Amino acid sequence: MGKKHRTRRRYRGKRYPQACFLTDIESLSPEGRGVARVDGKTVFIDGALPGERLWFQYTARYGRHDEGRAVKVVQAAPERVTPRCPHAEVCGGCSLQHMDPAAQIRFKERALLDALAHVGGVTPERVLPPLTGPLWGYRRKARLGVRRVPRKGRVLVGFREKGSSFLADLSRCEVLVPQVGERLTELGELVAGLSIPDRIAQIEVAAADNATALVFRHLDPLTADDVARLGRFGEESGLQIWLQPGGPDTAHPLRGDYPPLYYAHPDFDVRIEVGPMDFWQVNAAINRAMVARAIEVLAPRPDERVLDLFCGLGNFTLPLARRAGEVTGVEGDRAMIRRARAAAAANGITNTRYHVADLAGADIGQAPWLDEPWDAVLLDPPRSGAREVVAQLHRTGARRIVYVSCHPASLARDVGILTAEQGYVLRAAGVMDMFPHTAHVESIALLTRD
Repeated sequence: MGKKHRTRRRYRGKRYPQACFLTDIESLSPEGRGVARVDGKTVFIDGALPGERLWFQYTARYGRHDEGRAVKVVQAAPERVTPRCPHAEVCGGCSLQHMDPAAQIRFKERALLDALAHVGGVTPERVLPPLTGPLWGYRRKARLGVRRVPRKGRVLVGFREKGSSFLADLSRCEVLVPQVGERLTELGELVAGLSIPDRIAQIEVAAADNATALVFRHLDPLTADDVARLGRFGEESGLQIWLQPGGPDTAHPLRGDYPPLYYAHPDFDVRIEVGPMDFWQVNAAINRAMVARAIEVLAPRPDERVLDLFCGLGNFTLPLARRAGEVTGVEGDRAMIRRARAAAAANGITNTRYHVADLAGADIGQAPWLDEPWDAVLLDPPRSGAREVVAQLHRTGARRIVYVSCHPASLARDVGILTAEQGYVLRAAGVMDMFPHTAHVESIALLTRD
């Protein structure tokens, strides 16, 4: 504390003389940053782990807290490992590559249990074993930024720098599916050779079970030579090339003979066709395991009716239909409901129904299906949670609820409502490592009532 030395380091493309300060790391923030106290003020430090002593530089100053990044570790934590990716310190795509994977799981499990205790006021009777999968090359959905940088003389493709709007200078990405993650430099060269390199805004990545698509968002029309160049790249790489001249609905394949993209749940004999702009889970292995676990703990019987809220394309609905007597999916996006119905028909599933409803709307309490008799409910809401519809779940009569969440705080809040106000008991909860090497916490909870 108080010790410092002077150094000159490159930061956000400019040279700044910055002081380095020695400090001790007390804990880890929910975002995966080390937490220190310097001169009585909290500092969140990228690349730091609890128990470490290190030199850091300030990167931002605010009224109530400051931010920094680790420069040199003096005393390393036992959990520290060497990042596999050479860009881990700069790229904002991952925040925990310097932490042992087993320690990452412990951190995420602690984050879930702390949120349940402090936000929801509940503790699960049982902690489920964590679901884990591949640590590298797992990410099948991503949006890559594209930027021509004249001073570098090339086009950058990838993710933003930590705490910055600038694109990181990446040659590869270790967490993206290899057919894309190993081609970032090649993609930059491809865009640089187009007639409008400054007008390619982003590249959407969508790796399905059978093929991988790249969607090029172009702000100006492409020339015939541009289209031919993209087509050759697709043929040589084995990737589907899609073009997006406007909003997401304008995305279309460069060629008409591409096979439809799909992903499968083999254990339930379900295959779901998807478009590259659709929302589907980024981690194939964890998604399969997650659906299997949800159905295992929900335990639907052939004579039971299940309500699936925020059903999307039917990721849970269709596998559930293989076990339950009837499953009804509810989703706010009418187009996704059409796709879910089509997927059910394509899989020969006839025991599903669907409703379009804004589950976060103020008038959700007027939905007539809430007053139908249900044996079980599954919900998989967005990050904001499901406060509005959760407040109405007592009307369903469901004795079992499985809640899948991508944000521990919103899960804890909603579980608190169910336990404190509706008589449910939190039987089990656990984490699922959907995004290894990040602080993202995917979790699942089982609630029951007599």
